[in-house]
Amino acid sequence: MSVAVVFGIVSALVQFVGWQSDGRAADDTEQLLRVQEVKTSLLRADALATNAFLKGGLEDPAQRKEYDAAIDGVLQDIADAAEAQPADRKALAALNVEVTDYTTGVAQGRDNNRQNFPIGAEYLNTASTELRASALPILDELIKANQQRAEDAMNGQHPIWLLLFGVVILVALVWLNRELARHFRRRINKGLAVAAVIVLAVTLVTVAGAWIRDSSNDSLRDGEFATAVHEANARTAGNDAKAFESLRLIKRGSGAINEPRWELAAKAVTSSGTRESGAWDAYTKVHEEIVKLDDAGGWDKARQLAIEQSGKAFEPFDTGTRAAVEKNGTTATDDLRSGRWFALLMSGLTLLLGVAAALSVARGIGERRREFS
Repeated sequence: MSVAVVFGIVSALVQFVGWQSDGRAADDTEQLLRVQEVKTSLLRADALATNAFLKGGLEDPAQRKEYDAAIDGVLQDIADAAEAQPADRKALAALNVEVTDYTTGVAQGRDNNRQNFPIGAEYLNTASTELRASALPILDELIKANQQRAEDAMNGQHPIWLLLFGVVILVALVWLNRELARHFRRRINKGLAVAAVIVLAVTLVTVAGAWIRDSSNDSLRDGEFATAVHEANARTAGNDAKAFESLRLIKRGSGAINEPRWELAAKAVTSSGTRESGAWDAYTKVHEEIVKLDDAGGWDKARQLAIEQSGKAFEPFDTGTRAAVEKNGTTATDDLRSGRWFALLMSGLTLLLGVAAALSVARGIGERRREFS
């Protein structure tokens, strides 16, 4: 009797753990994409701020508005991320300080740039350098931690354990039936037979359910989840490269030091396997023309090209990768949550059927005792 009860409790618990794991995987995926969006938005804000500096004097109101929106989004996402994942709060608090320092540096650069003071560019260069030296490492660690959490949670289904435990219980029931047959001279005990059928049916259904969910999670991890992560990485690297392009021109003739940094970010884009490679190539052609003009001493023409065409050429890549992240991320989280009801339902049903199997065993044994008393 106790064997059937243990079966019901343990099997139900394994399924409940699977139900929890899928929920955590969905939450961790959302947190991962949220943190990646913070990183991308920070670098996008830096790209907007540096590009605006190229005009000198008063900034383009539209670019200023985009910058402010990007920073507001960063601060809101940091607050949402801290609320969603307590384990990230300490790092996010430190990140919030770094973002504040960065925006202060940009504001100081703007004030000087409006008056055409050269020191404004130095404030911006310093703010950009500190952003990458202090804020981005925090974000990289958060991204790594949340990606690991999400992938670990996707492995939370345990069909093999359900199968092995079901087999062990069936073997125990067969052994018990043999012992009863030896003592009471009845080949098959009806109560034990019913219990065995219950255990077999529950094992087959729960193993099939867990196996399907496990396979689905594997497909998600290698499919939509991976695509969302890769596209987010591509978008982040692309915005990083865009900022380095403007930082090069801000230094007016002495900014070629930023070109290897642009190339490193560009390599990260191309190696990410982004589906927006065509849009990236279109932007790259404009960038190459800017570099060619600047290297040939045509800084004014390079600056004009950066102001008038570079941003427009970059926008389709940024928009496309963002849409890909949102689409695949939503698909992954929705799929992880969609099948959870089955695991929860079977968890409760398994517990009840375990009790029913235990009662059947008790009844079967009781009948034999009454027959031979």
